[in-house]
Amino acid sequence: MAAGLVEKVARLSTPQMIGAAAIRKRAANVRMVAAAYIESDAHAYLDYMAALRAARGRNAAERERILRPAFGGIVSEPLKVARVAAEVVDMGAELALHGKPNVRSDAVVAVHLAAAAAEASAATLAANLARSPDDAKLGEVRRLASGASERARRLRAPGPAGGRGHARARSASSARR
Repeated sequence: MAAGLVEKVARLSTPQMIGAAAIRKRAANVRMVAAAYIESDAHAYLDYMAALRAARGRNAAERERILRPAFGGIVSEPLKVARVAAEVVDMGAELALHGKPNVRSDAVVAVHLAAAAAEASAATLAANLARSPDDAKLGEVRRLASGASERARRLRAPGPAGGRGHARARSASSARR
């Protein structure tokens, strides 16, 4: 959803912003990739649950042989989602700052949605790697989520005057209210 909003804002910002067309194309690609990753993540979880059932009652070596391939999926998929979410945050933030002012709020919403997806991926991966808290993948997903959330916090929805840097023009003789 966030990548779709970025795609929309980029399309509408093309006349005002150099680079908006490239962001639109990138967002369209990311939207499709993200949808595939989310689908893969669901399948990885189902495969892991099936492996857990199959490993029940087996000795340690057999359990490891059954669980290892399925465990790889529940570790790699959330990281992939976090990577594309961070990319959407970057694109959305760029559009929020330089795109069409009338759709800035959509760009800000996209940034917040993508940051939430990165945070959710970090939480999922932390749960999946609870026994391996020093895993490099966990460190990467946490950095991605933290960076995405910080970027989202720095953006603010526009106020009634059109947002920061986009206030309505006033004549020299108009009184401030």
